[in-house]
Amino acid sequence: MAISQYSDQQRLLLAVDCIIFGFTGKELKALLVKRQIEPEKGKWSLMGGFVSEKESVDAAATRVLDQLTGLTDIYMEQLFCFGDVKRDPGGRVVSIAFYALIKLDDYDEKLMEEHNSQWFQVSKLPPLVFDHRQMIKMAKQRLKEKAATHPIGFALLPKKFTLQQLQGLYEAIYEKEFDKRNFIRKIRSLDILEKLEEKEKESSRKGAFYYVFDRAKYDQLDKESIEFL
Repeated sequence: MAISQYSDQQRLLLAVDCIIFGFTGKELKALLVKRQIEPEKGKWSLMGGFVSEKESVDAAATRVLDQLTGLTDIYMEQLFCFGDVKRDPGGRVVSIAFYALIKLDDYDEKLMEEHNSQWFQVSKLPPLVFDHRQMIKMAKQRLKEKAATHPIGFALLPKKFTLQQLQGLYEAIYEKEFDKRNFIRKIRSLDILEKLEEKEKESSRKGAFYYVFDRAKYDQLDKESIEFL
């Protein structure tokens, strides 16, 4: 690569920032870390890092996610390029934001301690550095739009889940209640769930059956653009 041909051009730093969503069973949450470097050291931030010279943007985001969560096979999508000239007081930095969806059961708590990270309810975020609140707001809107036409919400659920948990997830994403009968009818019409014999009995005496999704049907549905809700 003939970098010398551009030697007369100004240089800037390229970074990635990752918005990581998780679902507790009742609330949609975002994973934040205490910033370890200046500027704004000690304040809450998204997990991010600079893109190295021989690294693609996607590879940098995957690396950052792996460092923070220890997970590699997770849903991740590029969100937006944030390039305001004064967005980072430390220098001229352009950031490519990604959002990711993880199952809380898969998350390594030791890594939370190592990175001084913490889950926060999306609707009750603490003060954040730079333009990170704007990033989360945009990621939440993208999640709503994507979940309406693709079954990506399942990436936030445990491996087995109840229909009540599934409905609770979509109510958390859209911040509104759904009619139970209509929601279940729509979900079942998609034919991507497999009913298990096992029941969840903590929330009621009768218990609710667990479900898992049919991976092959899920993958096929994810390739299509449908009216999911």
